[in-house]
Amino acid sequence: MPLTMIDEGIPYTIQRIGGKEEIRRFLENLGFVPGAVVTVVSKAGGNVIVNIKESRVAIGKDMANKIMV
Repeated sequence: MPLTMIDEGIPYTIQRIGGKEEIRRFLENLGFVPGAVVTVVSKAGGNVIVNIKESRVAIGKDMANKIMV
């Protein structure tokens, strides 16, 4: 299921990253790789704030929909 549909505060493991190669590479540089644990901190106005690899990252809804957990 995409990152936008998971509950806040529960850790999930990333299964795969979809989208074009440039988007996958960008997300990979932020730490979004298969096997990484991600936790949604909050959702506001379509944006998603997550904790990943001890960092807090805000991403838009379009990119969050490409991250499958």
